[in-house]
Amino acid sequence: MKTSLYSKLVISFTAIASLAMFAWPLIIQTTSVDENRFAQTAFIVLMPLMLVLVLAEFASGELDSKQLAVLGVLIALNAVVRVLGAGTSGIETAFFIIIIGAYIFGSGFGFLLGTGSLFVSALLMGGVGPWLPFQMMAAGLLGLVAGLLPKSNKRWLELTVLVTFAIIGSFAYGALMTMWNWPFLAGVGTDISYSPGAGITPNLARFFKYESLTGGLLWDSGRAITTSVLILLTAPALLATLKRAAGRAGISR
Repeated sequence: MKTSLYSKLVISFTAIASLAMFAWPLIIQTTSVDENRFAQTAFIVLMPLMLVLVLAEFASGELDSKQLAVLGVLIALNAVVRVLGAGTSGIETAFFIIIIGAYIFGSGFGFLLGTGSLFVSALLMGGVGPWLPFQMMAAGLLGLVAGLLPKSNKRWLELTVLVTFAIIGSFAYGALMTMWNWPFLAGVGTDISYSPGAGITPNLARFFKYESLTGGLLWDSGRAITTSVLILLTAPALLATLKRAAGRAGISR
């Protein structure tokens, strides 16, 4: 099944809007943005984007009732699985299902799986706060990109692709989650502080220094290891199960 042009445009717009949420320190040259108000605005924007994406996928015939049922089951399962890790010491158990599900069902499915999983798990854990819309969008982006990964019928090659993406995606997720609140946490007037008006390149250098000194990279390493190990342990069975479900739903890979 080919992705319609309309669906591609919606997915592309969603990805760009999502990235803008995180990269605002590189776009908005001011530190006067109130953190909570900005997060609330992001949440308000996030919900319509998800709705538009669902409607686009339905309209293009790429997300039918069978796939929607699978999506609901995976979101519920992943929400429960995430509670087992809850990000303690970088141990993240939520991302392997997002990556594998998106790999089988595509970008739109992956985006919804990522955002939905983080939302439901936050409700279960009582983790609702100004960070939640950013967690949802970052996980959605992870699923969106995972849906674009090259497909293969060779198991070893599939595992290589999935594990490689898990490592890269884990660090990307961590960087995005740090980026949005970096100006508020790093203070002002230091080598790791956000510098309004300094331009993208100097601020990126400051950001990576901040990530290194605050231990963000170590936390992301834990996420990368956990996700990679879980993919290696579960992918053979999970891939086979989801491929059968995709076949019954009429999805060609």
